Amino acid sequence: MGTFYADELFDILYNYTSDYGNYSLVLPDIDVSSSPCRNEGSVANKYFVAFIYCLVFLLSMVGNGLVVLVVTSSHMNRSVTDIYLLNLAVADLLFALSLPLWAAYWAHEWVFGTVMCKAISVLQESNFYSGILLLACISVDRYLAIVYATRAATEKRHWVKFVCVGIWVFSVLLSLPVLLFREAFVSDRNGTVCYERIGNENTTKWRVVLRVLPQTFGFALPLLVMLFCYGVTVHTLLQTKNVQKQRAMKVILAVVLVFLVCWLPYNITLVSDTLMRTHAITETCERRKHIDTALSITQVLGFAHSCINPIIYAFIGQKFRNSFLKILAQRGFISKDAVARYGRASYTSTSGNTSTTL
Repeated sequence: MGTFYADELFDILYNYTSDYGNYSLVLPDIDVSSSPCRNEGSVANKYFVAFIYCLVFLLSMVGNGLVVLVVTSSHMNRSVTDIYLLNLAVADLLFALSLPLWAAYWAHEWVFGTVMCKAISVLQESNFYSGILLLACISVDRYLAIVYATRAATEKRHWVKFVCVGIWVFSVLLSLPVLLFREAFVSDRNGTVCYERIGNENTTKWRVVLRVLPQTFGFALPLLVMLFCYGVTVHTLLQTKNVQKQRAMKVILAVVLVFLVCWLPYNITLVSDTLMRTHAITETCERRKHIDTALSITQVLGFAHSCINPIIYAFIGQKFRNSFLKILAQRGFISKDAVARYGRASYTSTSGNTSTTL
């Protein structure tokens, strides 16, 4: 593939899509000296994307902060699923912290230096991996608890803690390519950029590696695990009359469905983009424009995922609402009568197959 020229690099960031390899900034690997495709970037679009990032940041901080508050306040009733959901909320919170920096980058240039460039990029990448792997672990937990009724195994919290630590370590390891290649450097015409410097040799090979890793370990494999576990679990629940389990599964399935809606379009588009850059399919200006537009739209949708799960818990999860109301009552913000009026599910269930969050 062609060579990037420094004075064109930041211009490409806006004229073409800022293509995130699952939360990491990856610019198009094309020969700008020979490519006739030039899409004029919109200043309004840059500021709109920056605004969306800031909005997601605010919603994610508030929503996931409430999830952390609810789960950590329920010491006696905390289930295995709650521990996974707590880690998921922490992952979304950490990711949200980086959004204002990327919003500033979109609107202007990278002004935070190489160390922060590497740190924020690894933060984004590792939290993306950990979030999806945690959803897969929740699906396995529900599968074991409902299909095989192995409550004793799923209640061993010390094993769950080791699993969570393993997920975080594995996520950081998968993010090492970003740590090695990402740096901040100055463009002749467009200021400072935060981008991978792989070098001219083997650029295409490394681009493919940096995309195949997140697509395989960060999306495809966890998706297959979730589809299998939830498919069998739902089939089992349909043959039972356990209303409590069915209600909890509605929340979990809603979380998985939202995950698919947010990330499946982006990953499908990213696969198409990778095939075009490796010449598996022919690259044309029209096709380049369509894929860039799709990447830009689906990327925003994927980023918005970090603030949606708390909304699901609030509107579908009765126990989450009740636990939150109970916390407000304990702190004197509302009366106990209000808790009795608006809360319907029991606070005191200690079953290993239920959750104080769901």
